Amino acid sequence: MNYNLKKAGSSLLNALSNHSELVMEAYFSGSINEADYTPKVINNLLDLKVIWRPENERQLRLRPALRTLLEESLQDENNRQIDANIGSSLVSIKTQAEHYKEALNAGRFKEAESMLSDVTERVYSLTDMLATNVRLLWSRISNEFGYVATVDAKIRENELAQSQVSELLNQLSMFQFDQLSDISGSHRELRHLLVVTLQSSFAHCTQELSLAQAKLIDLLGRFREFKGRTRLLKGFVLHLEQNPSFAPQNYSTMSNVPALFNVAENTIAAAAIDVNNVEQEQSLLEVMSNIKHVNRQRDTRTNLNNASPLTMQDENAIELQESLLKSEVDAFFCAVIDSGTNQTALDYYKAKNLDFDPEVWLYQVIGGFHGLPEQDKSYFALETRGVPDPVFSGNFVITDIEIGLQ
Repeated sequence: MNYNLKKAGSSLLNALSNHSELVMEAYFSGSINEADYTPKVINNLLDLKVIWRPENERQLRLRPALRTLLEESLQDENNRQIDANIGSSLVSIKTQAEHYKEALNAGRFKEAESMLSDVTERVYSLTDMLATNVRLLWSRISNEFGYVATVDAKIRENELAQSQVSELLNQLSMFQFDQLSDISGSHRELRHLLVVTLQSSFAHCTQELSLAQAKLIDLLGRFREFKGRTRLLKGFVLHLEQNPSFAPQNYSTMSNVPALFNVAENTIAAAAIDVNNVEQEQSLLEVMSNIKHVNRQRDTRTNLNNASPLTMQDENAIELQESLLKSEVDAFFCAVIDSGTNQTALDYYKAKNLDFDPEVWLYQVIGGFHGLPEQDKSYFALETRGVPDPVFSGNFVITDIEIGLQ
């Protein structure tokens, strides 16, 4: 640590603290009235490079670096200075990175650590400069250049901001990440600084500048529209001042109606819902929710009017019927095994005079066959009998099932 630099920095900060009123007066008024302060104070601030005199017999002013610091810290909307000197910062970063690699390869680790600290400081200074430039641009865009009063001044400020955005984009094109990657090599710290950190800042800044450029173009169009309307209104006011007795004519009584007024009344277009209009999304959702609510109420009333009486059934009887149906299917498979010949499900159904529904019986036989274990299923062969559906092509109506042994 350099003791002299530390002492000089402490003296500078103490002077800024002790003479804060003078500094802020110079910041807001632009100059310093030397008659209000002693020569000792003035000379002290001159020696510390806080204030300076641009020319002989000119008033004292704040140093540009100090003014820039105050503008950025106070987020002053009058700050329109954009620092676009990215090329010089990149060259400095590359040079310091080469110094770091050279010191590291030579085994001068203390010097290499100091060089890496310099590279880190320069990289973070560059990223902070980019972020500050973007913030300054958006702060001016957000209030639509409210720090100037006239439309012409807003247009000039807009054009200045557009030129600054273009300059920043041109400067950003100087980033060559393949070259930075080659400089980083296998050094993890350098790669993190020169590739990861800078690339992240570059991507964010580029995206924000593109959005700012589009917003500036939109604002410029609006300002020019305001300017045209203002010019038209001023012309009409001037005409009234020069012709105080002017009164608009009743154009409907004229034989030749001016084209400006000879316009048919608007017709009401057919109503149609624009589902692509995002602004109407909430209204459409409310309408749809009400429609669903009405339908639910209507369906509820219909169901209540047509509701059939509830009948209690014995669950044991249902379970018993299902058990009997399954038992008959098992008996049918056993009969096929005992006879050793093919049998159809309906023939067995008629021979045993079963009480089940024939369609239910066929479904149960199919289900029983597919429910067999794979080893048992391999002993049987199932063949369906039926006819094509007379109405719906491609459908096959099963009329009977034949079961045999393989």
